[in-house]
Amino acid sequence: MDIIWADSAGVPAGDRGLAYGDGLFETIRMQGTQGVLLQGHMTRMMAGAAMLGIPLTASQLSEVIRQAVARYAATGDWVLKLVLTRGVGGRGYRPADDVLPNLIVSSAPMPPLPGADGVVVATSAVQLTVNPQLAGIKTLNRLEQVLASRELTDDLYEVLMADPSGDLVEGTRTNLLANVNGCWQTAPTRQLAVAGVMRDYVVRTLKQQGERVELTAIAPSVLDPDVCSGLYLMNSLIGVVPVRRLDGRDLPVDRTLATIFNPLDLVEPQV
Repeated sequence: MDIIWADSAGVPAGDRGLAYGDGLFETIRMQGTQGVLLQGHMTRMMAGAAMLGIPLTASQLSEVIRQAVARYAATGDWVLKLVLTRGVGGRGYRPADDVLPNLIVSSAPMPPLPGADGVVVATSAVQLTVNPQLAGIKTLNRLEQVLASRELTDDLYEVLMADPSGDLVEGTRTNLLANVNGCWQTAPTRQLAVAGVMRDYVVRTLKQQGERVELTAIAPSVLDPDVCSGLYLMNSLIGVVPVRRLDGRDLPVDRTLATIFNPLDLVEPQV
């Protein structure tokens, strides 16, 4: 595997990730030398690489993260991005048998976090379709999310995407969670473009606490204030953030989950 440090080298023009989206990526919130749900990110990248048939070992990934921390780490929050591609080689879509993967490593400042009063979102006109073989894997194929993100305006934090039946599945960069009549609802992995590590942690924790969790896409009809006590966005950068307005309609806001699932309480040392 070749390591490409984004601050010192460019990606080869023939890289299959650039040509075909042949790869996957992870975006990890770092706190100094530690990462939020770091093991979850590593596990997802390993699983995605195995699904795509890109060779990657746990020891290789751990070593790259150690090097990245030594190179980029500072006090406070920063973001580590890992982009794994199949590398360069092969004619057309068919990869060569001896292709050497590329792992592109970069860092960025932590983006501004949403306010404590919740965020404003809208429903995207772009429909989300998910290939069952790629469901939940954070591949480089994100054109639907790119198209939907073009609908973002200065007053919107996120746009939500629906499946062909019209049920809400996820945001362009977040997973969704709703509390409907005391039952937590979030779409199952088979319907997700990306199964977030924060979503997995939240679902697992809620179940361990004896909460009712239903894996189902969120029908717009259940967001009526008479039955819904909260709609939330989730990812490992922001944690769990309540939605206070959707498509111009006010929703109830409860900050309890944001306190329970504070990302900085979930930092893990590099391994």
